[in-house]
Amino acid sequence: MKHLLNLLAAVALLVWGTHLVRTGVLRVFGANLRTLLARSMGNRFSAALSGIGVTALVQSSTATSLMTSSFVGQGLITLPAALAVMRGADIGTALMSVLFSTDLSWLSPLFIFVGVVLFITRQASTAGRVGRVLIGLGLMLLALEMVVQASGPMLASPIIRAMLGSLNSDLVMEVFMGALLAILAYSSLAIVLLIAAMAASSVVPLDVALGLVLGANLGSGLLAVLTTAKSAVEVRQVTVGNLVFKLMGVVLVAPFTGLWLRYVHPHMPGTAQGVVLFHLAFNVVISLGFIAFTQWVAKAVARLLPPPEGPPSRRPHHLDPSALSTPSLAMSCAAREALYQADVVETMLLGVLDVIRKDDQQLAQQLRKMDDEVDGLYSSIKYYLTQISREALGEEESRRWTDIISFTINMEQVADIIERVLTDIEDKKIRKGRRFSDAGMAEITELHGRLVSNLRLGMSVFLNGNVRDAQRLLEEKTRFRDLERAYAATHLGRLSDKTVQSMETSSLHIDLISDLKRINSHICSIAYPILDSAGALAPSRLRSAPEAPAPGAAGH
Repeated sequence: MKHLLNLLAAVALLVWGTHLVRTGVLRVFGANLRTLLARSMGNRFSAALSGIGVTALVQSSTATSLMTSSFVGQGLITLPAALAVMRGADIGTALMSVLFSTDLSWLSPLFIFVGVVLFITRQASTAGRVGRVLIGLGLMLLALEMVVQASGPMLASPIIRAMLGSLNSDLVMEVFMGALLAILAYSSLAIVLLIAAMAASSVVPLDVALGLVLGANLGSGLLAVLTTAKSAVEVRQVTVGNLVFKLMGVVLVAPFTGLWLRYVHPHMPGTAQGVVLFHLAFNVVISLGFIAFTQWVAKAVARLLPPPEGPPSRRPHHLDPSALSTPSLAMSCAAREALYQADVVETMLLGVLDVIRKDDQQLAQQLRKMDDEVDGLYSSIKYYLTQISREALGEEESRRWTDIISFTINMEQVADIIERVLTDIEDKKIRKGRRFSDAGMAEITELHGRLVSNLRLGMSVFLNGNVRDAQRLLEEKTRFRDLERAYAATHLGRLSDKTVQSMETSSLHIDLISDLKRINSHICSIAYPILDSAGALAPSRLRSAPEAPAPGAAGH
């Protein structure tokens, strides 16, 4: 039991080390890697080369698959180009398995020591994240050594020998077990290294090890399919197409594993090297042999997973799941989606005045339905942000995380108020055939114009974080409140003068200017986090921050 626990601990350490390296590299270089992928789509061979490079760095073909899938989902690259990237990604992860199979155990203590020093002393900086990568590399090398040490004593167990005997000569079961292990470990690289180490220790026979390697390759494709199961059709087409290539490769190569054992393996420098070189040879042969079929597989997958019927949505969806491992990039994605949410709110707000002027009930209903879209965007952005690792965020990024949440909440509440305003206009004005007085309509138009201007200023403040614009926005809150009070007073004056239109629409008029003030308050709330971060916000009021100091005021 002790030896089994040691082996399980070594496997867990190997998987954890792979995770640290993958997430660490993505956090440091994620944006650059995505740019490299996006710019290498000129032809299938340059796409494949970029796939090799990116996957060699992140040590995960699944991570490369998610990045590439997101590009297809956003319409940035075509499906055949994405499948070409994945052909290179498989070679990249195989190359890393060859590198780690060599005796690098002497590097393990060095990587761990340097990595821990960097991570502890400069945790929030790039150096700290590089330290995280070094810790992961050191743990992977240490775990491989532990696998070899823990595997030896287990050979004496008759139970283990019986289990291995049940796998022998059952290629289908070997492939199934390898695929299952890759899915459970979330890393085919870790599993291939584990299989190589166990084969070197004679824990598994060599022919069984080759079958498990084929299964691990198939499992990495299945893992990507499962990860994107709820994504858009365009995204799923990439992972399914990649799985088709892997399945074709396993079916083609599996019958020839005996030839490898007979003619190739005797020339290998060692058992572990033989296993990982078989893994590399499998991916090189399959990738080079099948790269010409990317167009054919893309067409087949497109027929298998056709895009949904109806007019296609031309709006780019910015919440990219593959960006979650790069916090700064994920924050940018969330901010872009939040700005689109504000665009929808602006459309609703602009339409309110047309509904009032033209008594357009159909437009009112269309605008009210847009509130559902705003609510959906709020939920999506909030869920996306909760998936970003807060531990990986620096102080600036944590503040931005809070700003985005606050902005989306304000936009969602503004949309709710607009929906209620439209309902009141339908019930109290359009259906009853009433009209505002000319003076009342002029007041509403004035408030509405200021509101639209403030919303646009608020969007600029959210995007750029300009302190002076934030101050202007907060000052607008006072001006708007004063206008609302003044217009309420003039409305009461019209009621005293027995103006018929004012008397008929009095309740709606008072409610409307009050709701517009509430909308303005939510918009102006965008300024608070910016001013607070800049130290320009007093506990109860805006600090005096004149744009141009008076002469002689510098010493005050």
